[in-house]
Amino acid sequence: MDKRIALPAAATVALLALTACSGGGGTGGGASEGASGERSTVTVWMYPVIPDETASQEYWSGVEEDFEAENDTIDLEIELQPWDNRDEKIATALASGRGPDLVLLTADQTLNYYGTGGLQPLDDAIEPDAFYPQTIDAVTYDGSVYGYPIYQTSTTTAYNTELFEQAGIELPTTWDDVLAAAPVLAEQGVAVMDYSGSPNMTLNLSFYPLLWQAGGTVFTEDGTDVAFDSQEGVAALQFLMDLQEAGGLPADAATKANAIEGGPLGTGGAAMGYAVTLAEVRQMQTALGEETVAVGEPLTGEEQATFGTPGVLALTSISENPEAAGTVAQYIGSAEVSSALHQASGTYPVLVDAEVSSDDEDVAQFVAALEHARPGEVVPNARQVMAALSPHLQAALQGQVTAQEALAAAAAEARQVIERAP
Repeated sequence: MDKRIALPAAATVALLALTACSGGGGTGGGASEGASGERSTVTVWMYPVIPDETASQEYWSGVEEDFEAENDTIDLEIELQPWDNRDEKIATALASGRGPDLVLLTADQTLNYYGTGGLQPLDDAIEPDAFYPQTIDAVTYDGSVYGYPIYQTSTTTAYNTELFEQAGIELPTTWDDVLAAAPVLAEQGVAVMDYSGSPNMTLNLSFYPLLWQAGGTVFTEDGTDVAFDSQEGVAALQFLMDLQEAGGLPADAATKANAIEGGPLGTGGAAMGYAVTLAEVRQMQTALGEETVAVGEPLTGEEQATFGTPGVLALTSISENPEAAGTVAQYIGSAEVSSALHQASGTYPVLVDAEVSSDDEDVAQFVAALEHARPGEVVPNARQVMAALSPHLQAALQGQVTAQEALAAAAAEARQVIERAP
C-alpha cells in the first residue's frame, strides 16, 4: 500500500524553518567528492542496537573498516548515540544544518521526519522486492521510499509445554484452540494466555496483534480515520473478554504490566504468550527450564499476524552526499552485514534471502515469523490514538462496558484527537 500523506500546517511551517536554518545546503556528513577526486565523508548516527557498549563499539568499527576497504572514495564515520533524547537531538541537528547523512529511525519516526521535510528519498539505492513487503510499505510515502531497512524485531507465540501436557491439550495455534483450552486449564488454576492491559504497555504487544489476527486495522487505508471500531475490532476485544470469562486470562489482565520474571509466564500462572520476544523466551526458559518452553508460529484468527518493526537508515535532508550515503546504506543493509548484526544484537535480517546461520530452533521460529510481522501503525497521531484507546480496552476487561461500547467510545475520542491535530 502506497501511503499518500497530507502534511498538516505545522509540518509546512517546520519545513520552512528547516530550509531557512540550513541556509539552502547543510554540511551533512562532509564535502562531496568533486572533480578533484576528493574522498567524500558519510556520517551515520547509530544507536545501541547492540546493548553491550564495548561489543557495539567493536562491531561498528569493524563495519567502518570493512566498508572503506571495499569503497576507497568514501570515508565512513559511524557515530554511536544514546537512546536518551534521540528525537530532540536529531531535530536540532536537522534545524541547524549540521548533522548526519544517515540516521537510524523506526518506521513511525521516519514518517514524522518525512512530514517535516527532514528526509530525502532513497529510491535510487533500494530494491524494494528484496525486502519483506510490509517493511518497505512502512517507510513508503507518496510513492518514494524514505528508509533503508537494516534489521527487524520479531515476536511470536511461546508455550509452557508442561502445562498443556498435564492438561492433555495440544499446543494451541488458532483462536478456537485457545478458547477451547481455556476452561480446561482454568480448572487447574492456570490462565491459558497472558495479557497485559497496563496503560504503560504498548498496544503493539497487546491488543493490536489480536486486532490484526481478526482481520482488522487501527486506521483506515488512507490513515485519515480510525477503523478499530469495526466488526473485526469488536471480534478481537470479544475474544479477550470471552477468554477472561472462561478464566483464560490472568485475574489482573486489565491492569497488569508486562513482566516475565515474577509474572504469569515466568511462574506458571499462564500457559502461553502470543506476542513474545526472544529475550522474553530466554527469561521463560531460565525460570521454567529450557525443555519446558517451546516457540511456535504466530496465532491465527481470521489471519496470521504478529508485531515486528524495522530499524531503517534514513537519508537526511541536510546530506550533501546522497549517492555516497546510498552506497553506505546498501552496505549496512546487505545480507552479509545484516546477518552479522543479527548475531551481535539479536535483531533479525530484513532481506528475504538473508541467511541466519543458527542451529537454534527458537531463533528459526522468530525468523519464520517475520513473514507475518507488522510494524505497527505508521500514520500521523498513531501514538495519541493508542493512548485514547487503551483505557477503553481496560474498561471492557473490567466488565464496565461491552466490546462494542468500548470501541465506539474509544473511536469517538480518537477522532477528536485526529481533528485537533495541527
